[in-house]
Amino acid sequence: MDTAASQLHAEVNRLQHELQTLKVQYHAEDDELITVSEYILKRLEQLNVKSIFGVPGDFNMPFLDYIEDHPTIEWIGTCNELNAAYAADGYARVKEHSIGVVVTTFGVGELSAINGVAGAFSEMVPVLHIVGVPSTTQLKNKPMLHHTLGNGKFDVYTKAAENVTIAQAILMNKAQAAVEIDRILTECITNARPVYLTIPMDLTSEKISAKRLKVELSRAPPPNDPNVESYVLDEIMELVDDAKQDVVVLVDACAIRHDLRQEVDDLLVKTRFPVYAAPMGKTAVSEEHERYGGIYIGSVTDPSIKERVENANLILSIGALKSDFNTGMFTYHIPATHTIELHSDHTLVRHAKFPGIGMKSLLPKLTERLSKYQEGASRIPVPHYKLDVPKESDDKISHAYFWPRVGKFFRKQDIIVAETGTSNFGVLDVPMPDKSVFVSQILYGSIGWATACTLGAALAGRDKCLGRTILFTGDGSMQLTVQEISTMTRHKLTPIIFVLNNKGYNIERHLHGLDRKYNDIADWKWTSLLTTLGDMEGKMSKSYMVRSKSELNKLLDDDEFANAGKIQLVEVIMDKYDTPRALQAAADLTAKMAAGQV
Repeated sequence: MDTAASQLHAEVNRLQHELQTLKVQYHAEDDELITVSEYILKRLEQLNVKSIFGVPGDFNMPFLDYIEDHPTIEWIGTCNELNAAYAADGYARVKEHSIGVVVTTFGVGELSAINGVAGAFSEMVPVLHIVGVPSTTQLKNKPMLHHTLGNGKFDVYTKAAENVTIAQAILMNKAQAAVEIDRILTECITNARPVYLTIPMDLTSEKISAKRLKVELSRAPPPNDPNVESYVLDEIMELVDDAKQDVVVLVDACAIRHDLRQEVDDLLVKTRFPVYAAPMGKTAVSEEHERYGGIYIGSVTDPSIKERVENANLILSIGALKSDFNTGMFTYHIPATHTIELHSDHTLVRHAKFPGIGMKSLLPKLTERLSKYQEGASRIPVPHYKLDVPKESDDKISHAYFWPRVGKFFRKQDIIVAETGTSNFGVLDVPMPDKSVFVSQILYGSIGWATACTLGAALAGRDKCLGRTILFTGDGSMQLTVQEISTMTRHKLTPIIFVLNNKGYNIERHLHGLDRKYNDIADWKWTSLLTTLGDMEGKMSKSYMVRSKSELNKLLDDDEFANAGKIQLVEVIMDKYDTPRALQAAADLTAKMAAGQV
């Protein structure tokens, strides 16, 4: 959506909400007064937020008092603000229909968190970043306060935030506080992007009317123009007819971010079209669905899947995000003439773009019209993708063996978090059980993200009564954000953490500098981490080291380990140069691109 259209949509939403609010306020008999802080928390309660992440600082602590005293929202104090932002990101990804919330202090705190917020912006994750700032008088007079740059420029941090959030609210008086809070939260939930809110210390306890809270915030996307939508549906149906029902559905990340899981499931049930997923769309569709064929990553794809997708007469792409790693280094071999793309704010039919025709409204209508093809589509075979555990002659743990083997360990409703790089590429080919949730950061790719993300993901999983939380990360990545293990222990979370110890940055080695020292790291005593970081008596955790296939199998087959009753860490010893198939293929493509051969 272009800037003008986005602004118009936001303004229409705001005016509609104001109209509803005025009607409620007009008919309300009483006018309860609550503080600005309580208003924010009431709105978050309505959005089903139960955890808020952050670090205390003198400018945000008046607001933290209200969080700590709240009956249903828990303050999750993290070891630093960057990790808090990563945790809020993970919370929002797993707890769909809610949002992640991170609270920092002015300047030093918010700048520490900004990388995590940027990742949420990049990958379309709804996160609210609340910043406690100096008093309104200080903001106006600009004295040389701590946490400033000492040059009287108090707006530099807000300017930085403008680049990684879709909307900002700078509260300066109580009169507009509720309106501004509602505005940015609406932007957050309708666009699936982070927003930024500042609260001056002297406004946290100011009283405002609670009447607006009687009107819940709208999640509805803007309506499609019915005439244009009808034309688009006719165009799509003509292409499906021409394709002689040989249609493949390709699901990607935005189907998750923009709440299309049910609509996609309805499409598959009523049409029986074969369905595949891009890496960022993994588990958007159940991987046990009888019409699911696997992951498509351009030239990095398993050959049998690649042939089926690329030879289809027509691709119906839902919620695509065509980043480099998500498309196999831009090697999608699907011509635009054979493609229909449905997005949250536009539709592409071959080379024609239809702005404002969003998939949330369009897809159910399209499904009803496509249902007549069910019988023919059912005859198209969809080989169910399997990843067998290979028989290898030695007892070393290779990537070719490890990933299929842990795939047998997964259960329904598991939350599986994979760090950018080796772990993410390794687990992509692994079929996951029904109702499992896969979490990764393929587009932004911030090293260390997964460990702190696991904190938020595990808390969201607890809220939703999901299964185990399982993290796969490398020794290099873990060193960036390892402190958050202590927060997991403190809050009695019980993730299973697999640390792949291959003596450094495996993905970097294979992208560039295989033997360079900058890809080496200091080795740690990984099996001592859990007792060092929170479980000092050693009663709440357990650690393991596995060096061989036999040791790995014994551990994975152990019921006590598999039931995840306590936080557990598994150090997996692997060869320094071994790497997953998909990562090696991507690295080879990257090298060719750098050399101008692609």
